[in-house]
Amino acid sequence: MEVWDFNLRHVAATVQIAELGTMNAAAEAVNLTQPAITQALGRLERQLGAPLFERRHNGMVQTDVARALIPRFAAMQTHIPSPQITTARMRALLALADTGSYAGAAQATGLSLPTLHRAVQDLALSLRRQLVVRQGKAIALTEAGRGLVRSLRLARLEMVTALAELAAMRGVETRQLVIGAMPLSRARVLPAAVARFVRRHPQVRLRIVEGSRDELIEPLRNGAVDLMVGALRLPLQEPDLVQGELFRDRPAVFARERHPLAGGQAALEEQARYPWIVPQPGAPLRMAWEEMFARAGLAQPPILVESGSVMTIRQILIDSDALTFLSPDQVAVELEARWLTLIAPAPEGLERVIGVTTRSSWMPTTVQRDFIAELEAVTAGG
Repeated sequence: MEVWDFNLRHVAATVQIAELGTMNAAAEAVNLTQPAITQALGRLERQLGAPLFERRHNGMVQTDVARALIPRFAAMQTHIPSPQITTARMRALLALADTGSYAGAAQATGLSLPTLHRAVQDLALSLRRQLVVRQGKAIALTEAGRGLVRSLRLARLEMVTALAELAAMRGVETRQLVIGAMPLSRARVLPAAVARFVRRHPQVRLRIVEGSRDELIEPLRNGAVDLMVGALRLPLQEPDLVQGELFRDRPAVFARERHPLAGGQAALEEQARYPWIVPQPGAPLRMAWEEMFARAGLAQPPILVESGSVMTIRQILIDSDALTFLSPDQVAVELEARWLTLIAPAPEGLERVIGVTTRSSWMPTTVQRDFIAELEAVTAGG
């Protein structure tokens, strides 16, 4: 049973049955006859292998399966902007977007080139939008195409999640959680939460995708990543995302053991005389570092290297008199091993807010809610 086996119109009809409570009302809402909507529901139930409603004299009552799946079906519908979008057209466009060519899409799906061309062209004509343009031997999405692909990926994700929830109800665990890990989260919070989570859910497939916010933001918005953990951006610029705070982190200045400024209380004026290793412009730590010197009325010191990799920073610090600006959690191992030492804490007011970023439309599954609960427990000291 795959996503592409389902008829989107049948799914939409089932959502209307749940919302309106009767077959007659649902038939009118989706412009089908009552026999047609009865047939659509019957086919969907056979595909799922489970009844979705109990037929009673006063209407349709949802089963436990329906109460688990229909919210997913409804969420999927919110991401499908037109009734002209069919499963076949959706599959063709997403395969084309994923592979970048019709030949690649044909290989990925097993569909013929004429079938793929026709599906994408019919979709563009029905929506009155140009979705793709040819660039040499490759295919590129137009702006309209990119927006539609993002929506359809989220629609596909809701159906995939619905099927995984159904499998879990039958005792077959196919659910997964994909976590986007920004640099700070990888130091302490995320590993601790993952350790707690896998003890409770050993059958859930857990995948951690590491990267900067810029690298993870599009996978999050497209549904390839479920949630992102790390420093929050305040104010948030993307209207389709939401953020939740976990804790506040106060960074500090670090250097090699036996650095000339070692001792933990070096003045900022003294620190400004040394070269620095800091993240790239736009990163929360970089902005806090720039603000630290601006507040003191000091010119920014020379930047030796721009990097957010703790391993890279550690090695450069050990072999030089450079300074860096990081969270104490990020260099806990290095401090314990006495490779690095504290030069000075950051001034008050330069704390970073660490938390979880998700899509505003995201409906977490039970296991996804459990993982967020583990994050909250770790940061609360539980």
